[in-house]
Amino acid sequence: MSIWRKKPISAFEAEMKKGGLNRVLTRWGLTSLGIGAIIGGGIFTLTGIAAHDFAGPALAISFVIAGVGCMFASLCYAEFASVLPVEGSAYSYAYGTVGELFAWFIGWNLILEYMMGATTVAVAWSGYFEKLLHLFNIHFPIWIMNDPITAASKAAQLGIDAPSFSFNLPAIIITWIVTSILVKGIKEAASTNNIIVIIKVAVVLFVIIAGAFYVNVQNWHPFIPTEVETIKDGIVTKSFGWDGVVTAATIVFFAYIGFDAVSTQAGEAINPKKDVPFAIITSLIICTILYILVSLVLTGMVPFSQLDVKAPVASAFEGVGVTWAVFLIVIAATAGLTSVMLVMMLGQTRIFLGMAKDGLLPKSMFGTLHPTFKTPYKSTILVGLIISVVAAFTPINKISEMCSMGTLLAFAMVCLAVMILRYKEPQLERPYKTPFLPVVGVLGIGFNVFLMSKVRHETWVAFLVWGSLGILVYFLYSRKNSNLHK
Repeated sequence: MSIWRKKPISAFEAEMKKGGLNRVLTRWGLTSLGIGAIIGGGIFTLTGIAAHDFAGPALAISFVIAGVGCMFASLCYAEFASVLPVEGSAYSYAYGTVGELFAWFIGWNLILEYMMGATTVAVAWSGYFEKLLHLFNIHFPIWIMNDPITAASKAAQLGIDAPSFSFNLPAIIITWIVTSILVKGIKEAASTNNIIVIIKVAVVLFVIIAGAFYVNVQNWHPFIPTEVETIKDGIVTKSFGWDGVVTAATIVFFAYIGFDAVSTQAGEAINPKKDVPFAIITSLIICTILYILVSLVLTGMVPFSQLDVKAPVASAFEGVGVTWAVFLIVIAATAGLTSVMLVMMLGQTRIFLGMAKDGLLPKSMFGTLHPTFKTPYKSTILVGLIISVVAAFTPINKISEMCSMGTLLAFAMVCLAVMILRYKEPQLERPYKTPFLPVVGVLGIGFNVFLMSKVRHETWVAFLVWGSLGILVYFLYSRKNSNLHK
């Protein structure tokens, strides 16, 4: 009856043997899913905000900081994925080691992470799609391309009356396209993702190689601009200096959740105990290197203050007069953000599935698989509905920062849980073992908690409200409906 009751490891093993989802993902298919989730929002959108407002040229250091923190967590994730290769990610790992309430709270915050992450990307996709249409001289009314707040802002800039009603139609359309792909099946989703990954990795390499010829090293001086304090609504925000660099790291941290998404696909991997750890670590290493190189090129091509916060990569090439490259970059960004959405929504529904199997969410909605496609189609449609509604009426800056909080908490808890499991269950088979675990685990916890302390005040308030709601749901529904309770 304790809220700290744990799900036995034997129960996870029974679920793995029982199956249910189609096991079709190979080692490189999983790695591609990880790259598909990581490359997108970080390079094509967040680099502009983080460099322009917080870190300047030192954005590369911000990516190093975020990447190091992720590496500690990824090594712990890899061990867990080899021991418990089931859908549910950090939620499942915590359920088997720390306890039910702890696992529920992680799962609840993973919902926030993936749902808001996919919504953020849907709005960003809409922005790039609109830019793509403008390149072909196609212009739609602002009321059909933007949420009410953004539409009013654009109307003011254009000197026209704000529309009485507006919504973001492109964000709705892309959400339902991705939803339909996910309902049909993981094989189709993975094939679509593989094509997109090839395109956008090729364009990222083009940005690095072609952009390097236009780098002016004077744009890197000073590499860490002087610290500036701004006060808004009584809240002090520090930009530039080392505080700005660390704050930028918490922002770009959103871009690294792809390797976490890999662990949610363990139930559909052909050889999950070996392939999931490989994909987690490989996708993170590849994308971290690409992030650092892109950030150095962008801030070297033009002064960081000239980067467009909405389309920084395209604006950098526009700034040096290479306008023909803008077409290629915008097309790649539009495709790239599609695959990020696909993997985030995929991860969200698999976490729902894991929680429903344990009785913590209604099985009729979240645990039912399609008889033909073998996908959790009801929860996929529900996720698509929520994301499309929020993306249609909410500006991107209101939804983008909540993702990092859930991610940071999950990473810290996985580092703690893997140490607990190593101590309590030393006899378990571990195809992959985290090297230097006590050191790596403690550093992972400390690093992620430190980054959480640097998140802005408003984000903490929203996070605490969401967390309180989750605790309420647990005690009103999940605790008494849990399989362990019954």
